[in-house]
Amino acid sequence: MAPPPDIAPIERIQENMLARSERRLLTWLCARLPAWATPDLLTYFGLFGAVLVFGGYVGTNRSSEWLWLSIVGYAIHWFGDSLDGSLARFRKIERPRYGYFLDHSCDGAATTLVVVGIGLTPYIELEAALIALAGYLLLSIHAFLSVRVLGELRLSYLNLGPTELRLILIALTLAMYFVGPTRVVIGQLTPFDLFVGGSGLLMIVMFVVLTAQKARMLSRMEPPRQ
Repeated sequence: MAPPPDIAPIERIQENMLARSERRLLTWLCARLPAWATPDLLTYFGLFGAVLVFGGYVGTNRSSEWLWLSIVGYAIHWFGDSLDGSLARFRKIERPRYGYFLDHSCDGAATTLVVVGIGLTPYIELEAALIALAGYLLLSIHAFLSVRVLGELRLSYLNLGPTELRLILIALTLAMYFVGPTRVVIGQLTPFDLFVGGSGLLMIVMFVVLTAQKARMLSRMEPPRQ
C-alpha cells in the first residue's frame, strides 16, 4: 500500500478572548507533564471528562448535588481536550492525519454527550438542547469544510472558543444548582430553555451567513466555466 501524500499544514485561527492567557498556561503545563502522558491519553481523558458531565446531568433527576460532578467533568474535559494537541506540538510528535481525525471525532462525541446531558436534566427541555447541538455541529461542519477548501481551521466565533463555551456552560450549571428549576415565561419555555435554544438558533444563523460568505468567495476564486 502506497503511503498517503503529504498534507499541507493547517492554519489555526483562534481569536477567542482567553487565547493568549490559555496558550501560556498550556505551554507551562506541557513542559511539566510526565513522559507517560501522551497526546492520545489526554484525548481519551478529555472524553472521559465529557462522560462525567453527562453522568452528572443525568443524575440531577435524583439530586441537584450531581451538578458538581458535571463541573468536575468540565475541568477534566478542558485539561484533556486543550492539552492533547498542544503537547504533540510542544514535543514535536504531531501525527497530522491521525491526530486531526481522533481529536475531532472525540470532540463530536464529547459535545453530543454534554449537550444531550443538559437536555436530560429537569431544568432544560431536550428539544432546546438539541437545537443547540444542531447549531454547534453545523458550525463544526463549516470549520471542517474550510480546512478542505481553504486550509484554515477556525477555532473561535464571536471571540468565543471552546474554553469560553465551557465557562459559559459551567456558569449555566451553577445557575441550575443555585436557582433550581425556573418558571415558564413563554409558552412552555423557561429562561434556561430560551438561553440554550436561543444560543442554538444563533449558531444556526451564523452557519447560514458564513456558508453564504464562503460560497461567494469560492465562486469568485473558481468562476463558472463557459
